[in-house]
Amino acid sequence: LVVIGSGITGLSTAISFKQRNKKANVLVLERGIVPSGASSKNAGFACFGSASELLDDLKKTPEQVVWETVKMRWDGLNMLRKRLGDKSIDYKPYGGYELFDDAQVHHQCIESQQYLNKTMHECLGIKKCYKDVPFKKIGFKNMKGLFLNEFEGQLDSGLMMQNLVQMAQKNEIIILNNIHVTAINDLKSKVEIVSESGVFKAKKVVVATNGFATELLKIKDVKPARAQVLITKPIKNLKLKGSFHYQQGYYYFRNINNRVLFGGGRNLDFKGETTTALTLNKTIQKKLDVLLRELILPNTPFEVEHRWAGIMGVGGEKKPIIRKVSENVLAAVRMGGMGIAIGSLVGETAAKEIE
Repeated sequence: LVVIGSGITGLSTAISFKQRNKKANVLVLERGIVPSGASSKNAGFACFGSASELLDDLKKTPEQVVWETVKMRWDGLNMLRKRLGDKSIDYKPYGGYELFDDAQVHHQCIESQQYLNKTMHECLGIKKCYKDVPFKKIGFKNMKGLFLNEFEGQLDSGLMMQNLVQMAQKNEIIILNNIHVTAINDLKSKVEIVSESGVFKAKKVVVATNGFATELLKIKDVKPARAQVLITKPIKNLKLKGSFHYQQGYYYFRNINNRVLFGGGRNLDFKGETTTALTLNKTIQKKLDVLLRELILPNTPFEVEHRWAGIMGVGGEKKPIIRKVSENVLAAVRMGGMGIAIGSLVGETAAKEIE
């Protein structure tokens, strides 16, 4: 087996396949020195569904598909935590909050709380997932409400990737970095993977490149979505604790010890952010600065230490694509911005399907 892409989905696929086929030779190809998409550049949210985002999804996607996707995220998170252990990903169950500046949207979530909690219980077996909570103590300015998902958390995605790599190596999986794959030729008896470094041959191939998928495959309804992120220098006496979504998840922020990580703003320039270029969008970064200063940290001095961008994979619906595109090639892509939650399960499913 050759897996293209060494992010959470790619490594999870390789590990699951090797554990099921102990005599198999498994190779992972990665074009960067670290995963090029989102796995090494994300915000570390261990989340599976904020209330307003789910309500918006239900308007555009069949109800069954929405809740199937939520269950995949929940099962994937539990699989990741069991596989590596909470200590190895620095998992913290601080909860996931949704912040509202629109009283009407907040009210819709309150009205839907009973339905959401009932369905979460039926779907995942968890009780009282969502609740409305007071927000004044946190210090957000001009906000109308705060909604909590008690079962969400946060983790250290760099530590997670480091330990996934180590697990892959312990399972005798070879990972080659700086290998830029340019074409895949399924010849039925074998697959040729053409790269700038030469041609690799395999019996089976899984493409786990998420937002970069269309560079290698003729596959519909998946496109790149760039995410802009920043992190502050340490802030003395920071009160913020937990993962927060704002404006239906288009903005997100959390504490990392005494720093604030803040990202999003893709909705300000959908066309410009539909790209695989890992560059900064000055307009969006400027908006992040304004919101950080006026909404998240009013009256609190801070300095931004670092800014970056990552590439997600999105489409018309948020359920991942896990399907064969030819006899010996399978796509495991379109994580919908939820790679941390869903990637392990997608990898497990891909490993079974390609068998």
